Amino acid sequence: MRNPDRETVAPACLLLEDGRRFEGTQVGAGGPAIGEVVFNTAMTGYQEILTDPSYAGQLVAMTYPLIGNYGTNADDIESGRPQVSGFIVREAARRPSSWRSRSTLQSYLSEHGVVGIRDVDTRALTRHIRSKGAMRGGIASADTPADELLSRILAHPRMEGLELACGVSTDTSYVVGAASHDETYHVAAFDFGVKSSSPRLLSERGCRVTVLPAQAGTADVLALEPDGLFVSNGPGDPAAVEQAAETILEVAGREIPVFGICLGHQLIARAFGGETFKLPFGHHGANHPVMNHDRSTVEITSQNHGFAVRRGERHTVPGAPDLRVTHSNLYDDTVAGIAHRDLPVIAVQYHPEAAPGPHDSTYLFDEFIALMGARRRAAGR
Repeated sequence: MRNPDRETVAPACLLLEDGRRFEGTQVGAGGPAIGEVVFNTAMTGYQEILTDPSYAGQLVAMTYPLIGNYGTNADDIESGRPQVSGFIVREAARRPSSWRSRSTLQSYLSEHGVVGIRDVDTRALTRHIRSKGAMRGGIASADTPADELLSRILAHPRMEGLELACGVSTDTSYVVGAASHDETYHVAAFDFGVKSSSPRLLSERGCRVTVLPAQAGTADVLALEPDGLFVSNGPGDPAAVEQAAETILEVAGREIPVFGICLGHQLIARAFGGETFKLPFGHHGANHPVMNHDRSTVEITSQNHGFAVRRGERHTVPGAPDLRVTHSNLYDDTVAGIAHRDLPVIAVQYHPEAAPGPHDSTYLFDEFIALMGARRRAAGR
């Protein structure tokens, strides 16, 4: 058996587009890997983060200094494979300690071809991004000529304007059956990068979920005669995902409940006339406090997004008078949730499925179920 303490040490580097360089050691596959560099403040859940499709096109730096201490397994995944473009850590544990562990973080990254770097001063990196903003970067061998790597980084497209959802969406529709034998509702779910936890939580609440590709149209959704529409999370710029607006408006106009999270939240806001904008360094972590204005309570939430919905005064959404702000991020007062004033439409900027993260917000799935129940009762069914 290979001794993890005898692993080959291959010097690597992380270079940012502004020329800042961080030295480290290769972990996982060899580089180069190019993408937008962001940081995540979660202390656990690194495997869920690695497999979250919302991270497509990004190099993710973990602020917690020790990553990999409980290894990896076949259960803590949110999609079929890692989605990040690269992974950045201070220390990668070589000897995981957990009865659930099946491999080390190093082995997992190597197996799936994920480029990583360890021994990085992640505190300095995080402070740099917080002050300068998220920027493009590259992970490569330490002997890669700096000018060559920088040229590749600067040639890489910025996140603004990128449509990445179709690249991580399913190619064909599939069904997640209700967990119990008592199927109550049928939900159509747009897959713009859906995490497996979302259909599972709906399944546990008696829903059969038909997951549709990002390219699915209004006719595809209505043909299912769903009780509700779920609009998933996903990567990229919401302004570049234009195909969903028509479907969202048509479905909502028929008073079919619509529930969106993360990218889905942004797409719903845009469908009704709202605007989105790029945040300086995004919200990525499992500890973001959010004020629920309807309940006058604070939730600790899991978040992962680089764009946000533009807000107006007195909980309004400029350009979308039919929407109201229901939740606010207490870090920067950005919009964290919206609802339609008349139609059964709700959406939040964060991840109520909590993978990883706290479970404060799972009640939103129950609210979606309640909206579908109210519609059915109103129809006398």
